[in-house]
Amino acid sequence: MSLLSVLKSVDWHKNIDAALVNADDLARIESALMRIAVWSKQLEICDKENPALCFIREAQIAAQQAAAILSLCIYKASAASSRALFETCLYYTYFRTHPSELATLVRVDKYYVNKSELIEYHKLHTPNFTKRQEAFDLIGKIEKWYSQVSAVVHGQIPGAWNAHSSLDNISFYKSAHDLALSTFIQGEELMHHLLLCTAGFELWQGFAPDAKTHLLKGLHGDKKAILGIDGK
Repeated sequence: MSLLSVLKSVDWHKNIDAALVNADDLARIESALMRIAVWSKQLEICDKENPALCFIREAQIAAQQAAAILSLCIYKASAASSRALFETCLYYTYFRTHPSELATLVRVDKYYVNKSELIEYHKLHTPNFTKRQEAFDLIGKIEKWYSQVSAVVHGQIPGAWNAHSSLDNISFYKSAHDLALSTFIQGEELMHHLLLCTAGFELWQGFAPDAKTHLLKGLHGDKKAILGIDGK
């Protein structure tokens, strides 16, 4: 049986319907994608012509792909896209103020900065980052989530994320769906909080009022006070 015929035998429409039949799940995915879109637009406007914006564009694509792949019931691949969503956002928060390093990243294959180095950079060099991240326990949540999703991506948790043993059996599987959905939602929230503590805070005054309202929705006053931002 050819690859083409096997892929055509999968009822992809049925998979999508099953994955998104729960209105709450669909609303959570759409809400996450919308918040990323708001961030992307405001950063494109306020950080205009910054070459590091390519990472924000990549983050938005990764989020869209995570949602699409999850809806097709290809769960493990969605975890990789969820991790890419967060990683590319983290890269943006660093490279937006490090054009020389960004040029080196493009030019030199061996040059690489990892998650721990970038978080350590923010702790040491981003004003009040350590205090602001306490509003969300951001560093602790990043470490926990990143460790878990990396274990999935690297194949260290076999079975839990693959509900099928062959391509023609790809279909909805609730426990794997719930894992993939939770991973995506948490990854988007980490991106949101990271931006509030870094680039978003620095560029906040240039954001449109309606965008500020959207990005601050659900954020308690005590957290706004710690972050030092408001909706005005």
